[in-house]
Amino acid sequence: MPPSIKQVALQAGVSTATVSRLLNTPSSVSRDTADKIQQAITQLGFRPNFNGRNLRAGRSRTIGVVVPTLSNTVFAQCLQGIELAARALDYSVMFTATEYHQEDEAAAVELLLRHRVDGVILTVADASASPTLDVLDREGIPYVLTYNQPQQSERLSVSVDNRAAAHDAVAYLIALGHRRIQMLSGHFHASDRAIQRYHGYLDAMRAHGLTPLPPLEVMRHTTTSAVVGGTDAGVGLLQTFADARERPSALFCSNDLLALAAMRDLRKVGIEAPRDVSVMGFDGIPLGELMVPELASAVQPSELIGDTALRTLVAAIDPQPGPGVPASKILAHAIRHGASVRTYEAIDGANSPHVMTY
Repeated sequence: MPPSIKQVALQAGVSTATVSRLLNTPSSVSRDTADKIQQAITQLGFRPNFNGRNLRAGRSRTIGVVVPTLSNTVFAQCLQGIELAARALDYSVMFTATEYHQEDEAAAVELLLRHRVDGVILTVADASASPTLDVLDREGIPYVLTYNQPQQSERLSVSVDNRAAAHDAVAYLIALGHRRIQMLSGHFHASDRAIQRYHGYLDAMRAHGLTPLPPLEVMRHTTTSAVVGGTDAGVGLLQTFADARERPSALFCSNDLLALAAMRDLRKVGIEAPRDVSVMGFDGIPLGELMVPELASAVQPSELIGDTALRTLVAAIDPQPGPGVPASKILAHAIRHGASVRTYEAIDGANSPHVMTY
């Protein structure tokens, strides 16, 4: 049988109440006494069981996490930040993925609530019109959104400013001389982030007196299998890019995996980035830095988003005395100047935007 708290107390020469105080509120035990108890715990191989403590407190000290997928490392990085912060604050994490299916969000949250999580961190398809969030609001379950930027100010969220970051990415392309810039996106219905980034694209184009091009939406949002011009995006897209007269000089993609898929599949028909088309992504996943050419991208601090979300949620679950209250946070983004984009110039006053020199 595993050693008990009574055996630890006997070994350390203290009462079981003193051992319990150390396990629950270490600051209430003197340094010398704590050292004796820790030594006994080590010698006996004692492992505390916090289930009883949590039940008495009415808390599980478990946080539920709902992400669209872990195949996109932006969410894996976020989960890493959540996990490290949770460990530091003596919380555990239980997570599930919806694979971008909006109808699965409610089921995922219901599963976590049945496990009595104290709160939820989640990314949903549309934070401003989400039945899942409505349920959490109605039942008073604390939650924090990541990457979403809801219209409702009372819904806590941690994100970059998607619209501003997209604007800056497109403005960077414009500063390089590009005028025909098109956006390639996952399905807008699957991601309110994609819509916000599209508005950022529009803002940048219009601010510079340029005509926005129609967005190109892939049929599936699971970008690990997105095929530009193939079965997911439609044959017409590939045909359009194969025709140099119709091809934009730069492609702004709503996420990095979609940008990498675009570069791969355009290469199959002899279209190279950045020789023929500059390609800019969004997310700043580490994989993009390992590619040749390195992927230019609007970078999100995903691990910090996760860390901040966890600490914001814990503050909402267990408010501390003082003037500060949990609040939504917009974190800083950056533009990674990768080699997948190059300077564009029209020569000899040519009208065609496809005649380029570098």
